[in-house]
Amino acid sequence: MKYSMLAVSLAFFLVAGGALCVTQSQSSSTSTETSPPSSAPASDVDSNPQAEGTSSSATPAASSSVSEAAPQFQQRDPRYKIGVSDSFDLTFPLSPEFNQLAVSVQPDGFVTLFGVGDLKVEGLTIPELTKTVRRAYGGILHDPIISIMLKDFNKPYFIADGQVGHPGKYDLRAETTLTQAIAIAGGFTDSSKHSQVLLFRRVSDAWVSTQVIDVKKMEAKGNLREDPYLHPGDTIFIPKNKISKIKPFLPTASVGAFVPMY
Repeated sequence: MKYSMLAVSLAFFLVAGGALCVTQSQSSSTSTETSPPSSAPASDVDSNPQAEGTSSSATPAASSSVSEAAPQFQQRDPRYKIGVSDSFDLTFPLSPEFNQLAVSVQPDGFVTLFGVGDLKVEGLTIPELTKTVRRAYGGILHDPIISIMLKDFNKPYFIADGQVGHPGKYDLRAETTLTQAIAIAGGFTDSSKHSQVLLFRRVSDAWVSTQVIDVKKMEAKGNLREDPYLHPGDTIFIPKNKISKIKPFLPTASVGAFVPMY
């Protein structure tokens, strides 16, 4: 009887201990799932802009600023754009009473046309100007047919500056290379630095490219394959050589009195 009571008590303690262990295990797993991650405090993540997960929102803005700062290159075959003091003939084959000859672009970029008043035309190409004028006359004419022909406009040019014979602005009438343009501007002077000719070319409204060309080396080798063709609006600059820079500080020889000896 005594042994049977002991066995029953032992079995009770084993069952109660197992239930207690299961309860503690469930409580521990629950606390583990609900506890916050032990990586870094929220304040540390917020104060560190380089932390992972915080740069995703800044990346698009950075890429956007880079794309905005990148230069926008010119078109391969750009069309001429109307400028101040340009003039053109405007004709209406079916409504000749609206014809205007030698319409001049005013300093503010506007022109005055019969029946429609002032129109802003500066910066437009000929196709864009044609559409603008047709749209303006669409209110008084049904599907107007117009013809526009440039009469006077800014001709292509290049500028030669620095140590050339005749610095200035020159018309670019045909395909002209860098060395030919220098010759047109009077050639090099005695103070020219032939090995460092600068060619400035506008890439966009906000960007200008600069190229350094060693004309002395090309002419010494008799190889002008690297002689670039000029584009309208290019600027050539020839700097001074080293000798010409220090020449004002060099002593000059003076001619003394000559006394013949007999």
